[in-house]
Amino acid sequence: MTNPVTLFTGQWADLPFEEVARRAGEWGYDGLEIACSGDHLDVAKAVEDDAYLQSRLEILDKNNLKLYAISNHLNGQAICDDPIDFRHEAIVHPRVWGDGDAEAVRQRAAEELKLTARAARRLGVDTVVGFTGSKIWKYVAMFPPVGQDVIDDGYQDFADRWNPILDVFDAEGVRFAHEIHPSEIAYDYWTTVRALDAVDRREAFGLNWDPSHAFWQGIDVVSLITDFSDRIYHVDCKDTRLRHPTGRSGILGSHLPWGDPRRGWDFVSTGHGDIPWEDCFRALRSIGYDGPISIEWEDAGMDRLHGAPLALEYARSLLWEKPTASFDAAFSTHD
Repeated sequence: MTNPVTLFTGQWADLPFEEVARRAGEWGYDGLEIACSGDHLDVAKAVEDDAYLQSRLEILDKNNLKLYAISNHLNGQAICDDPIDFRHEAIVHPRVWGDGDAEAVRQRAAEELKLTARAARRLGVDTVVGFTGSKIWKYVAMFPPVGQDVIDDGYQDFADRWNPILDVFDAEGVRFAHEIHPSEIAYDYWTTVRALDAVDRREAFGLNWDPSHAFWQGIDVVSLITDFSDRIYHVDCKDTRLRHPTGRSGILGSHLPWGDPRRGWDFVSTGHGDIPWEDCFRALRSIGYDGPISIEWEDAGMDRLHGAPLALEYARSLLWEKPTASFDAAFSTHD
């Protein structure tokens, strides 16, 4: 049996959950990675209200969909971020924002992720995908310079804030899959190693392999799979397209909007970019990953209603069955 292909609902949060589920079912998706955005999933209600919880499951069942993971990227972002400002007010749940006091927002965001672990268990899933935020991302350019003690403090802050959250994940039998991403505590290979070490490589903390953000940084996305083979808890498929070098733009985006042809790179629908998907899928098979392949659809130059079913078709085309015997066994002369 091949991996189920799911649709991540984060980029569809402007639509009612029931409509997104209906469309995903009609397109032939196996299930969803539900985002805690829009009306798709409120984790407090999922924990406290049996009728609400059942309503989510009934919508899935009506559309022949399974639930494989839930995502709480946006609230997780506020746990470690410094500063907390207008950007966070726009993305976190109103109960997390509250009065906007920065430290209070961080504390409420942490409680929201604990609720997310409890909601995941009640929904019957064992993986929560998301972001951690970072106290030290603002120092990424290293100018004005800061001492190593400032960086060390950033990883300690991450560990201090996330270990109590991960205790709840452990208690619920749920894993957190952190998405390697700029603005997070882990955004490339070495920062991922440092983040894992900061929490003593506890089992509750693993990775969501999404190659799109590593690829534009110049990171070997296949090696991320093999290097962190024991930590790939979930997979998101989003593609990245690099522009041919013009000498005018680099990897930082130039403060240009998505889809602007002057950018050095852009996100595109899966299969329309430069990520070596076949190599990636072969690597995922080699490490024994049998979880969902979740389509995270982003493309400023393509309508999502056109792109989402095409992305599903493309992903399925690479999910062939593994052989049952070595290919060279046929050469044997022995019975």
